[in-house]
Amino acid sequence: GLFEHFRKISEGEMVSALKPQYVDNIPRLFKGRVKEMLEKVDPARYGEIASELEIEHILDRTLDKLSGGELQRVAIAATLLKNASFFFFDEPSSYLDIRQRLKISQLIKDLGERRQVMVVEHDLAILDFLADNVSLLYGEPGAFGVVAKPMSVKQAINVFLEGYLRVENVRFRDKPVEFFDHPPRTEWRGGELLTYAALEKNFPSFHFRSGAGVIHTGEVVGCVGPNATGKSTFVRMLAGELAPDNGFVTVEAEISYKPQYIRHDFEGSVRDYLIVELKEHFMSGFFKAELEGPMGLKHLYDKEMSRLSGGEQQRVAVARALAQDADLYLLDEPSAYLDANQRMEIAKVIRRVIEKRGRSALIVDHDVYFIDLVSDTLMVFSGEPSVSGTAVGPLDLRDGMNRFLSDVGITFRRDMETRRPRINKLSSRLDEEQRRRGEYYYA
Repeated sequence: GLFEHFRKISEGEMVSALKPQYVDNIPRLFKGRVKEMLEKVDPARYGEIASELEIEHILDRTLDKLSGGELQRVAIAATLLKNASFFFFDEPSSYLDIRQRLKISQLIKDLGERRQVMVVEHDLAILDFLADNVSLLYGEPGAFGVVAKPMSVKQAINVFLEGYLRVENVRFRDKPVEFFDHPPRTEWRGGELLTYAALEKNFPSFHFRSGAGVIHTGEVVGCVGPNATGKSTFVRMLAGELAPDNGFVTVEAEISYKPQYIRHDFEGSVRDYLIVELKEHFMSGFFKAELEGPMGLKHLYDKEMSRLSGGEQQRVAVARALAQDADLYLLDEPSAYLDANQRMEIAKVIRRVIEKRGRSALIVDHDVYFIDLVSDTLMVFSGEPSVSGTAVGPLDLRDGMNRFLSDVGITFRRDMETRRPRINKLSSRLDEEQRRRGEYYYA
């Protein structure tokens, strides 16, 4: 139990290894190349772990030249290499695509056979795949937190989605989060908001192309696929930030854009920032009702922008983007650094804003539950990461999920109580049966 755990710590019998939550800080703490950092931890095994995490090609790069996903995998590699008896992984899936998430989950699961492992994770599909037992935390952010008794992973996620902890008689969500077995209808009463011809963009070491497509008024398009296959490039071309080498985008529409990496050097409070950015929209009834309350912004207003955590920055950036009076909202990884509860809330906020205003959105994300809750249709990206990428769509959700998940190589079944998607065990009877039928998600 816990007593024994703390006794071992106090008597120096327990060696711990921690993968920190925010990997962005690592280049500030360690100057040098990836290889040097990993060699320092375990010179004998670093090559094997680098190969399993598919980071051999970046071993000679310096840490300050890595993307978020690369830094995350380097941090996980360094943690796995430590000779410890207790391992703690704080949000290991941030910045990673679903294939990478499954890969690291399997490595952490294997480690759990031999060592004690604790994981903080907000991607519920990955948590479901990864964990044996789960403790839910509830309380008032920034004030107090309560850890509930451990439950089986299935029970814990179902309780979390229902929003009611029977054992402790605590309700922490007004309405349950609902999933549907059937993809939504895709007849569009609204007209065409934005059309684009087949697009191409060439960089010195990366080539991207997409087929022609249409985004309708009222449509929320989810974008899924591996990292470094052109999702952000595509979004930036639609936003007018990047000119295609071939093809064109017909934009009559006003566009509001939230980039993947949030960087600003604003000096002042969150309130000051939103007033400068949003002007009269900040005082509108719409902002107060649809964004300020549901996104928990009120208690951030007096904080300095420079002191916000990753999740707080994300909420401010998403609120800023959705508060603009635009026709099309482009949100690149809006769920990054948000806890599972905030992800569910923001998915609802996006749907409400789009439906109430009769606008459209294009959303890039790696969290399957989040994409399921927010999207009407899917763009599917594939290719060889950092070399070439191709985009197809928008497709209806069934076709899109089938195409995407057959690329990833996994199938989902439905939970009997909540209808939420659950990853099937590879080569299980259900997995093989669904592959035969070509139904990877809506089985």
